[in-house]
Amino acid sequence: MSLWKQKNKILVTCPKGVSPYLKTEIEALGFPVLAELDTAIQIEGSLEDTLILNLHLRTAQRVLYQLETLSVNTPGSLYGKLNTIPWETLLHNSGKAAYVCVTSIVDNPLITDSRFVNVKVKDAIVDRIRDKCGRRPDSGPDKDKAVIHVYWKNDQAYVYLDTSGERLSLRGYRKIPLQAPMQETLAAAVIMATGWKDEGAFINPMCGSGTLAIEAAFIALNRAPGLLRNNYGFMFIRGFPETLWQNLRKKAKDSTKKKLPAKIIATDIDKKAILAARQNAQTAGVEHLIEFNTCSYENTPIPEDGGIIILNPPYGERMGATSDKTKYRRGKEEATRGRRIIIRKDADRTDKGSYSKARETQILEATYQGIGDFFKKIGGGYRGYIFTGNLEMVKKVGLRTKQRIIFYNGEIECRLLEYELYTGSMKKQKDI
Repeated sequence: MSLWKQKNKILVTCPKGVSPYLKTEIEALGFPVLAELDTAIQIEGSLEDTLILNLHLRTAQRVLYQLETLSVNTPGSLYGKLNTIPWETLLHNSGKAAYVCVTSIVDNPLITDSRFVNVKVKDAIVDRIRDKCGRRPDSGPDKDKAVIHVYWKNDQAYVYLDTSGERLSLRGYRKIPLQAPMQETLAAAVIMATGWKDEGAFINPMCGSGTLAIEAAFIALNRAPGLLRNNYGFMFIRGFPETLWQNLRKKAKDSTKKKLPAKIIATDIDKKAILAARQNAQTAGVEHLIEFNTCSYENTPIPEDGGIIILNPPYGERMGATSDKTKYRRGKEEATRGRRIIIRKDADRTDKGSYSKARETQILEATYQGIGDFFKKIGGGYRGYIFTGNLEMVKKVGLRTKQRIIFYNGEIECRLLEYELYTGSMKKQKDI
């Protein structure tokens, strides 16, 4: 039986906190879930099935097809057993495709540096191909061709074909990322957590590089997130079924809607952010479907039909998300417009030219309080959301949360906070 038809375990990885949404996606594609881990979902399928997963999953990072499980206790035994795998029948060994990248995760008391394992795995593969084919393939850190992943825990080493290559969050549309952007996979998971698909408007003030708005458009259009990419790790495995891949892409394109059933509005006070977001949306093919405006968050146009409003405000320098002056200025301008605070340009600088933490805290407090006041003025039919990694500033919003969902933006523990918005005056809102 061809390797492409053989069923085996498949590990689909994701950012921490995203696995429940990844599980929902995988089950919707018809794959039974074997196990749900903190940062991955384990299923069973063929190598051909990985084409479907890579094309359609919005919240996945990598799709790893399990090739072997090896019983090893030393680096030498790892090399020896990996060297017996017929790599010459799995990977291309001539032309530009003769290249392999090795990644690994090691949880073994004998190993203190996973780079050592990478070298052992790489040597086992390229030595085998050289001995069988007379030519040693190139190797290195680039993930744009064949990628092999090894997870070594205690005396078990799991060998995977990384069918994604570059991580799936790299959709291919974000040419201008700006500073501290939200990854596409995380943005998709956050939208899924709100329950929004295409019912009502999707409003995204403080849109930055536009990732949330673009991912919302993909979801509403039922557009496969992998359609923009033209390079995957599975393309460098021998026997790659090109015809099947093209058929899957055509089917995905045919099932994409042509029009949005609801409005998507993205705004930012920074003109450069709007220019970047518009360019990214154009690359993604959805610029004509998103209404972009340069304005402060409280001046964002709000349609009367209802929907959701979601903001991803600055976390603050302490959280590692606004350490540059551009992010600081953006938060300062938002706070100034929303709370009418007058801030002198030079009064906020220390001798080293960095902004004082006290001033930063004051601006952040004004920003989050301003968002709360903004929410209080929104009519009924809307749900408000704040995604933030600064849990202290959440207290300044001044509204009771309906739910708090934990996510991780890199290593930063974040919350997606939901607020149910009601029609009425600001005074009435404060009494709720």
